[in-house]
Amino acid sequence: MSDSPAPGQRRLGTGMLILAWVAGLLLAAYWFSGVEERQQNPNQQPDSVRLNDAVEVRLEPNRQGHFLVDGQINQHAVTFLVDTGATFVAVPAELAEQMGLEQGRGFMVETANGTAPGFSTRLRSLRIGDIELHDVDAGIVPGMGGEGVLLGMSALRQLDFSSQGGDLLLRQYQ
Repeated sequence: MSDSPAPGQRRLGTGMLILAWVAGLLLAAYWFSGVEERQQNPNQQPDSVRLNDAVEVRLEPNRQGHFLVDGQINQHAVTFLVDTGATFVAVPAELAEQMGLEQGRGFMVETANGTAPGFSTRLRSLRIGDIELHDVDAGIVPGMGGEGVLLGMSALRQLDFSSQGGDLLLRQYQ
């Protein structure tokens, strides 16, 4: 009698080993993609703190020093980029169409790439964590690439915001 496995058993063992390696590599890729995503936007689920008369949301900067945060516009999930230099909340045209935002009067927008056309609109609600704003002035910007929404001063002026230990603290008083 021989102690070596039969050829069929050897193939089965090799196949199982290959499957285990492939499964391990897929799990590692999935985990690392989540790490990269969290580094790009560390505020995917912003925590809210309720105080006596206010709601606070603390945002961490990403590796580039930008403040990205997941939130909602009219109950549609969006990712905001906080931009204190932007006059209003700026929504890419394609995303605005998906959300059913109405285009109002046209105007010209000064961007980093020059002047571009835009359209006024109004957001019924804008939400970040437990902070919720209503009837926010915004703009639909056709030339704006990507799906990120600039969170400009039309929303930020309704909040107290300050830098604290490198983080950005948003506070809404009740």
